[in-house]
Amino acid sequence: SLLYPYGPDQGDQTNPKHDDGTSERITLSVPFTFFGKTHEALFVNNNGVISFDEPVRQYTPDPFPLADGRSFVAPYWADVDNVLGGDIFYRQTTNAVLLEDISQDINQYFPQIPFIATWAFVATWDHVAYYGSTSTKGNTFQAVLTTDSKTFFIILNYWDIQWTTGAASDGDAETGLGGIAAHAGFNSGDDTNFYNIPGSQTDTIINITTTSNVNVPGRWAFRVDNFQLAGVAPTKVNEDNDCWL
Repeated sequence: SLLYPYGPDQGDQTNPKHDDGTSERITLSVPFTFFGKTHEALFVNNNGVISFDEPVRQYTPDPFPLADGRSFVAPYWADVDNVLGGDIFYRQTTNAVLLEDISQDINQYFPQIPFIATWAFVATWDHVAYYGSTSTKGNTFQAVLTTDSKTFFIILNYWDIQWTTGAASDGDAETGLGGIAAHAGFNSGDDTNFYNIPGSQTDTIINITTTSNVNVPGRWAFRVDNFQLAGVAPTKVNEDNDCWL
């Protein structure tokens, strides 16, 4: 699987079943540096966002950079409703097997930066439904924060994306499409360092499982203490229609 292991059998915590809900404030055992600012806690928000300063309950996404200076990662910012379906899991870990897998991946994507992970935070949205849904559609995606205490990376994994928009964002209740579609990327809060994954807030974001900046369909990876985007060249994302990112 593209996803790193997750779920209760991995020791994950689970977010409450609450529309526009969030985790409690999670104190990090290893502080995480995000664009020059070191954070000691974060929130896993149901609506597809990991935030550093405060919870994010906003369900209709805005493009980055944000005018209010919020600092967060958005693997898939949209109107999730886990009351209607799905679960949101998270854990911080020093599991040696997982860290070895993450280290191998980072060293493949960023070969000029020797990296041996010593800590990771894994958040997974598992088959989560959208607000107002009258269907059984669900999205499964994951965000991984990792460090060796010197260099800091984020990996975003997209396994199964079936909807883009909740009904309160003008999406269709039956299809989960249309309206103001999901947004993916990150916002540092300084108006300078941000990234919008191509397709964000358009209908084509549903194809994020086929796009990549590291030649692994459905995976995006970033160095975030000092921003570096791997895969400078465009990645061919769909052999059937010769679509380029």
